[in-house]
Amino acid sequence: MKHFSTISDLHRVNNYPRPENPMISLIRCDKQTSCSIAASEFTSDFFMISFKKMKAGIYKYGRTKYDHDCGSLSFASPRQVIEIRDVDMEENGFVIYFHEDLLAGHPLHQEIRNFGYFDYDSHEALHLSPKEEEIIYELFQKIELEYYNNQDEYSRAIMLGHIDSILKYSQRYYKRQFINRFDTSGKMITRFNDILLLHFSGKDFLAKGLPSVKFIASSLNLSTRYLSDLLKQETGKTAMELIHIFLISEAKNMLKGSDSNVSEIAYALGFENSPYFSRLFKREVGMSPQQYKKHLLN
Repeated sequence: MKHFSTISDLHRVNNYPRPENPMISLIRCDKQTSCSIAASEFTSDFFMISFKKMKAGIYKYGRTKYDHDCGSLSFASPRQVIEIRDVDMEENGFVIYFHEDLLAGHPLHQEIRNFGYFDYDSHEALHLSPKEEEIIYELFQKIELEYYNNQDEYSRAIMLGHIDSILKYSQRYYKRQFINRFDTSGKMITRFNDILLLHFSGKDFLAKGLPSVKFIASSLNLSTRYLSDLLKQETGKTAMELIHIFLISEAKNMLKGSDSNVSEIAYALGFENSPYFSRLFKREVGMSPQQYKKHLLN
């Protein structure tokens, strides 16, 4: 698998023109200039922002590969496995690659970690409205203007400022997409809880152990980060918080409706050790399982 450690290496291998800046690459994709990469799969030390309207081709990052997409903005982080080949564009698009070292000493170095969509899968790309496309393209053109200008000591800050704006707008647009997804497919929390119920209704759930966010996300064909962000939008809580709420609800029911001791209940719920269960219960309820059971008896 090919790994690109420098922007210059990316350009050289793909016969792109020499980069104007060793830390950032701007590539317009159209009929004459493809976004395809001359490697079946590759990794890099770059962040990637990509806007595309494809007629055909392979575009993959995360777990999912697909070959047709229209009007989507997608993101990838350094060391993520990516595949972009045989791309045929329906309309013009662009790709921004920027080296992680470009962010050194800039506020975006910390802030970019808050944009969870860098960990989404390709089928969770951001689908833009025409007005949103216009805004993103204007920001790309501003970066492009600075990129091809005679760069000076202000160029890096200006380009990163526009990249930051793209990321913040994308965060806003994803929230809109989450709302639209709710309108078309119903509440994700319902499907989330259905999987939890199914997990605990099976005879072999003890062998499976506690349900993880990764397990539930995979069952829903979503990335863990996208699932948590979607649930956060719907409920104000992350996927892990909702798993804990479910487990504590089951624990309360068992403490109230059986003579089992705390260790037996912890084991019955899939916890490997009772102290961890007791700590989680106390954190969520405000009292230990023993205190809760005593409270019920009183």
